[in-house]
Amino acid sequence: MTKIRTRFAPSPTGRMHVGNLRTALYAYLIAKHEGGDFLLRIEDTDQERYMEGATEIIYRTLQGTGLIHDEGPDKDGGVGPYVQSERQAAGIYLEYAKKLIDKGEAYYCFCDQDRLNSLKRTVNGEEIMTYDKHCLHLSKEEVEANLAAGKPYVIRQNNPTEGTTTFHDEIYGDISVDNSELDDMVLIKSDGYPTYNFANVVDDHLMGITHVVRGNEYLSSSPKYNRLYEAFGWEVPVYVHCPTITNEEHKKLSKRSGHSSYEDLIEQGFVTEAVVNFVALLGWSPEEDREIYSLPELVEAFDYHRISKSPAVFDVTKLKWMNGEYLKAMDFDRFYEMAEPYLKKVITRDLDLRKIAAMVKTRIEVLPDIEGHIDFFQELPEYDTEMFCHKKMKSTRETSLQVLKEVLPILEAQEDYSNDALYAALLTYINEKGYKTGFVMWPIRTATSGKQMTPAGATEIMEVLGKEESLRRIRKGIEKLEA
Repeated sequence: MTKIRTRFAPSPTGRMHVGNLRTALYAYLIAKHEGGDFLLRIEDTDQERYMEGATEIIYRTLQGTGLIHDEGPDKDGGVGPYVQSERQAAGIYLEYAKKLIDKGEAYYCFCDQDRLNSLKRTVNGEEIMTYDKHCLHLSKEEVEANLAAGKPYVIRQNNPTEGTTTFHDEIYGDISVDNSELDDMVLIKSDGYPTYNFANVVDDHLMGITHVVRGNEYLSSSPKYNRLYEAFGWEVPVYVHCPTITNEEHKKLSKRSGHSSYEDLIEQGFVTEAVVNFVALLGWSPEEDREIYSLPELVEAFDYHRISKSPAVFDVTKLKWMNGEYLKAMDFDRFYEMAEPYLKKVITRDLDLRKIAAMVKTRIEVLPDIEGHIDFFQELPEYDTEMFCHKKMKSTRETSLQVLKEVLPILEAQEDYSNDALYAALLTYINEKGYKTGFVMWPIRTATSGKQMTPAGATEIMEVLGKEESLRRIRKGIEKLEA
């Protein structure tokens, strides 16, 4: 059996879109599931869209997500260069285009823009141009004379105008198109650069790519790819076209959504493992009824035949849930390292940040959630005394005032402000009075936090705040209730 070789071939045009990350992930999983090779190729022939620093983003994203390539610009596996502009400079694409000309499968086209504009027509409100094969009928002498005169040209594919072309996709099955729809697409542009479609086919063949993974927006181009493979007499690779990714409104996920790229998501406090896990499930369903997968587990489980045809919805709520599960399961030291910038953004006082981080670890879905959970440690917020009332605890303003006044001298006398010691001291008081625990802890927690919801109980909060600040807040609670 031929060793499986897949590739990820991004264009360096900016941040890595979630759809591109999914293509890279699926290509990686297909290769690694079968012990194959995963290649990185940089497709930078579209010079107008090239963005400075974008190649570094590609490397950084692949490294960060664990999608480590076996071959690429930095790892020569013997089929380089792995950057298309370098391959273009080496004359690879022109060489192969000329081979097609020799076989009658391509031809030089010298038509100027005015002539091409004259071929345009409007179909269903859209302007399209179908080339009329005018230059296919130039004699060899006319072609040579034009080339000798330095006349600008492109090289076009010579597609048939009758019959059909059929290709097979592993997800969408057999698809046939009328050859009359194919048009004679440009292979080499007037600037000498190859078109995306042509470079793709030549590079995939020369690099021994067995499985081509891409978005289903390329389905319509696949017949042209197949015509090229057949024209060269090359074996057609296995096609795996992935479904569109949409937002919750079922519109294509765009950059304006704010979470369309990998870097957007990391900046928003999502962790890499959760993003990779979530992206894997955008259009693929595992055999097992489970949703949490590490990358090695995805390699083991991935079967590309289980990719769906239907659009995949980027459900931010589900991603947040999944991210929360990863944060809960995370090693504490690693969690603290990630949480520390968010803690320090809110808390400038000398408090035990590790204890505060431990309180929120299982309560947040994304890292920025930390800020809203812990802001009361920095400063007691203004709050309404209505918060002291709690039906279930049978707490009212009056009972809360009574409890705070009774526990104040106990807490003033308490030297050990550790959670356990505070809890033991208050438990003695609770037992003596015959109160329920919540009846006492509710007003203390309200007074020390000024919040309805906190990431920890009253004594844990006091342990972090310390004796002086805890007593100050309880006295303020008494004042508010007396007022």
